[in-house]
Amino acid sequence: MTTSIPRRQHPQGADGRDAGAPAALVAVKKIFSAETGNFYLLLGTTLFLVVFGLVMVLSSSAVTSYMESDDFFSGFARQGLFAVIGVPIMLVASRLPAIFWKKWAALAMVIGVSLQLLVVATPLGISQGGNTNWLNLGAFSLQPSEITKVALAIWLAYVLSTKADRLHDLRQVAVPIAPVAGASIGLVLFGGDLGTAIILISIVLGSMFFAGVRLRILAIPIVLMVLLGPMVAFSSNSRSDRIEVWLDGCSSASDYASFCWQSVHGWWALAAGGVFGVGLGNSKAKWSWLPEADNDFIFAIVGEELGLLGAVTVLVLFIVLAIAFIRIIRANSDPFARITVSAVMVWIIGQAGVNIAVVLGVLPVLGVPLPLISAGGSALVTTLFAIGIVLSFAREPARPSGSQPREAVRRPTARDTR
Repeated sequence: MTTSIPRRQHPQGADGRDAGAPAALVAVKKIFSAETGNFYLLLGTTLFLVVFGLVMVLSSSAVTSYMESDDFFSGFARQGLFAVIGVPIMLVASRLPAIFWKKWAALAMVIGVSLQLLVVATPLGISQGGNTNWLNLGAFSLQPSEITKVALAIWLAYVLSTKADRLHDLRQVAVPIAPVAGASIGLVLFGGDLGTAIILISIVLGSMFFAGVRLRILAIPIVLMVLLGPMVAFSSNSRSDRIEVWLDGCSSASDYASFCWQSVHGWWALAAGGVFGVGLGNSKAKWSWLPEADNDFIFAIVGEELGLLGAVTVLVLFIVLAIAFIRIIRANSDPFARITVSAVMVWIIGQAGVNIAVVLGVLPVLGVPLPLISAGGSALVTTLFAIGIVLSFAREPARPSGSQPREAVRRPTARDTR
């Protein structure tokens, strides 16, 4: 006769946790305790894009890194450091409740606009590539316009959600959105960064659209952009030259040697990749032929080294990211959460579309990085921070008013049936 020895059961605390488990393990389980699979879908896709971006930054920046610092890995190490900073920030943000973002939305907007004002109005501003969009803080530099993207997303969500029943009134929508958003976008345009200004405008319009603002009201800023857009686009000589050669199709030899150099070599890199690519690390364009190979034109290196399959994989990953955003929007009934997630979705997916369109030649060169993949510390950290805010809504989606929280529902016991 055999007897089975019962397994030892660890005692559980009042909250249902395993009392015998290490504290660190309990903390990790708490961090990743999500309500739905939407949390894991967004988190997994984001982390995969970050790791993929690190690999591509290592490959695309190795040559220029060695030329600048005699170290093939300096660009990768810098990007890896920002990833190490950004991912914990994302996870911490995912733990904060919606009331936290509502409380600090106005202050975030003030900080973003103030930093952007320092860029264009003080000697701390740094010009790069014809644009003044960097702030020199001594030991490091940052791009305040990236902070403004996050600030706009949560501030617009707060304002629009508090005016949910007055969005049919033009005056209620315009104040305070028009002056505040107009100031933040105007300061970016004053620094010459048209690409970032386009993304900020898309965040504003996307937030208003998903908040339920009437189309007749949305038509007003759209008409103004159509009328004033060409004037702004051709206000800078470098911008007007880039647009003119783009409209001309980069057909002349003089254009090829100047403003078409980057676009043409990006096309050649994509064409050289074929279906399967030349192999990871075997790009020829990155050998000082393609400017900004690790940043604005990293998608061209992806297409060259990993081929059409690699480029399509990147597109699919951003589609999955968009699906995750949409699922989180549908799972929430809180207007603030829905508008914030919508704004972040328009920002990240829209910016990815603009970057890829520039590389393919559909749009003129705008200097917009590929989110989560291109090199750049400010862009990576703020994008991860914004995704962390979205994850906070995916973890605990708001339930309709009057519904009972899941934890408060008690199952009937044998004693109840007596």
